[in-house]
Amino acid sequence: MKITLIKPNIGRMEHSLYVDEGRMEPLQLGVIAGLTPPDVECVLYDDRCEEIPYDEQTDLAAITVEIYNARRAYEIAAEFRQRGVPVIMGGFHPTLAPEECLEHADSIYIGDAEFLWHQVVDDARQRRLKRIYRARPGIPQPGGTQPRRDLFKGKGYLPITLMQFTRGCRFACDFCAISVFFNRTNFVRQTHEVLAEIENQDRKVVFFVDDNFLSNHEAAKLFLRELIPMRIKWVSQASIDMTNDPELMDLLEESGCLGNVIGFESLDPRNLKSMRKASNLTRRGWDRYRAQCEILRSHHLQNWASFTLGHDYDTVETIKETLDFAMHYKFCFAAFNILMPYPATPLYDRLQRQGRLLWDGKWWLHPEYRFNHAAFQPRNMTPDELTEACWHCRDHWNRPGSIWKRMWDFKTHLHSPTRLGVYLSYNPIYAKEAYKKQGMLFGLHRDSIDTRNVSPLRKPFSTHEQRVQPPGADPVSRATAAGARGGRPAGPEAARSYALGRATASHRSAGTTVAAASNPRTSAGGSTAPSGRDGARGGGGN
Repeated sequence: MKITLIKPNIGRMEHSLYVDEGRMEPLQLGVIAGLTPPDVECVLYDDRCEEIPYDEQTDLAAITVEIYNARRAYEIAAEFRQRGVPVIMGGFHPTLAPEECLEHADSIYIGDAEFLWHQVVDDARQRRLKRIYRARPGIPQPGGTQPRRDLFKGKGYLPITLMQFTRGCRFACDFCAISVFFNRTNFVRQTHEVLAEIENQDRKVVFFVDDNFLSNHEAAKLFLRELIPMRIKWVSQASIDMTNDPELMDLLEESGCLGNVIGFESLDPRNLKSMRKASNLTRRGWDRYRAQCEILRSHHLQNWASFTLGHDYDTVETIKETLDFAMHYKFCFAAFNILMPYPATPLYDRLQRQGRLLWDGKWWLHPEYRFNHAAFQPRNMTPDELTEACWHCRDHWNRPGSIWKRMWDFKTHLHSPTRLGVYLSYNPIYAKEAYKKQGMLFGLHRDSIDTRNVSPLRKPFSTHEQRVQPPGADPVSRATAAGARGGRPAGPEAARSYALGRATASHRSAGTTVAAASNPRTSAGGSTAPSGRDGARGGGGN
């Protein structure tokens, strides 16, 4: 028996196909291969960097689906199903939008793979896949399952090993799909199993892709004490309440932590309260993270500051203040993400009730939607103003002058050659990807939404026939400028046009204005910064 594991791409750029140069190994598929009996052949194809050989013989196509690659995943599934190959979809999106995924697959897997994947394999052997496998969330890789890292060889992934210590998060942020998926629970692996996995790989830099590595402070302390002798460098994702625990901060530094992705989200405490981000508020009073940032710097941590922008107390001016804040603290990286309504989250349900969802309520499937564009009507600005304000932050942050200016912090980036190397190596990569991905179209084909039982119609997105142009926009010159500079438009005005794309105002022309969104037909609902959970925190990507 043979199983083909698939990691879909997001889609395509305006003028060419998209190859993700900042791609990391798809750990979830390596784990699934590790859970598969040894007599079953597993192959992995990553749509982000290679063609998928649809005509290659296989008995089952297993596709991991995130909200940002759902449209492309449905196209891939249609190709396999046209050839008689059964398709099973798993990941965050089938769990959060199961009925939608069932329209495009023979079977879906809800929940964590560790607990029922063996049944899937047995049923596939006998050609009797169930329509739905419903597993519980739980501890990652119980029993010490080792990922099949041999499947990652030769695919050009960044030289960072992805690994898991925990899953889930105890917080209940209203925009975050993590708390929905795991029901506000944090699941912790056995320390000795994680240490064994570290020993079984050959890199000295590890990315723990935990949803919140420090959700359980005491469990983290126990693990970090055992991690110190391993003498590795590592990064993860963690909540800023770590700064309330001096012992924990010391252990982070001693164990080789380079930094973490931290969800600052907003500089306005009213937004933090409304989104239920209690972990970001302190009893000392609100000082716009000054005390927390100084604690992080004192431990030499190079952090990736993540912001979600477009909350009800945000304005264009406060969004631009977020850029000033990030520049002041010279973060290693920053993600200025548009707040995105993920299906099944409290945020999505609230915006749907208020009639504020755009793009037919399913922005991730709409053929006109573009990556990092607003998907709802903000309270204090237009959707286009939100898109442009976030792009203003992202564009200025990733310019060479900004990268140079932020480097001059002797407590963080210049504290050691290793930290300087991290800063200088990865900032250009992430900057380039930010320019390439902005305004990308989801999927490769205009009509790929009709992929339930047939191959998608072979009508690719074109650069001249389908988008409503903003006044003065010239798609040919914009594409030429972007291509000439590796995806970055020339000049501020070109960058602005590129950010907004020809989809500016198309959420209105497509019949999905705020008024239309209140119609049950158009508002029906269905998972960057690097993220271990498919970007499921609710931001719009880097």
